Amino acid sequence: MSDTTIPAQPTAPVIVLVEPQLGENIGMVARAMANFGLAELRLVNPRDGWPNEKARSAASNADHVIDGVVVFPDLASAVADLNFVFATTARERDGFKEVRGPVEAGRTLRGHSASGLRTGILFGRERFGLYNEEVSLADEIVTFPVDPRFASLNIAQAVLLMSYEWMKSGLEDETQTNFTSPEMAPATKDQLHGLFNHLESALDARGYFRPAAKKPKMVDNLRSVLTRAGFFAPELKVLRGVVASLDYFSPKEPRGAGYPDRKAKVDHAAHSGGAGADEDDTPPVGGRGLDND
Repeated sequence: MSDTTIPAQPTAPVIVLVEPQLGENIGMVARAMANFGLAELRLVNPRDGWPNEKARSAASNADHVIDGVVVFPDLASAVADLNFVFATTARERDGFKEVRGPVEAGRTLRGHSASGLRTGILFGRERFGLYNEEVSLADEIVTFPVDPRFASLNIAQAVLLMSYEWMKSGLEDETQTNFTSPEMAPATKDQLHGLFNHLESALDARGYFRPAAKKPKMVDNLRSVLTRAGFFAPELKVLRGVVASLDYFSPKEPRGAGYPDRKAKVDHAAHSGGAGADEDDTPPVGGRGLDND
């Protein structure tokens, strides 16, 4: 819409774009906002007018942000109902305003919002940002620790950074993620020793330990490599399956093509509880080896 009606007060900061030039940039800003839970976008005198279909297309389904856009004729009216405002800038400004980095700015916004204050963040034009008189309407400045030789950020990138810091400031733990790695039990020493024995047996059968006098040292080196990783039990099962395929099968006798003699012997030992039993090998069913070694 294109009037200056102020929407119901949310707790999240308002994003204010001053004289944005391209509808695509506005749309990418809306998308960045939606990624991190911001929804209220205000435009000050957008060059190409509003509404703008290019903006909606670039928003990538952040339609709730686009639909809620409010257009203002000047910056003063766009921030009139706000209690605290940050101005973003990539260069040093004259004046006496406090300068914050994005992490501290996110926490400051969170604190003010928790106190019931209405907050906002100003972003300037794509080509040169905010005028000094526009920065003067803000309470504090936020700037990003970018390379001074290439300090200019795309407007959507700048909004994304501040939206991220806003979201992060509200987490109980700033390292929190939406999902975690699967819970896996660390492998027991018995499971690890099973891998050792299987691998050494497979290598021995193929003449790896040569000359024979060096076998003890080669075994020590092999075990040292494998004990450094700190395997989880499921990971050892994967490795056991790999070793089993290399040990029992070959290009001439691939898995599923038959029941190799070496596999039969190991399965028989496992079934009878004899020496050399392989805990991951299952006795054959119907005269064939199983593929889930």
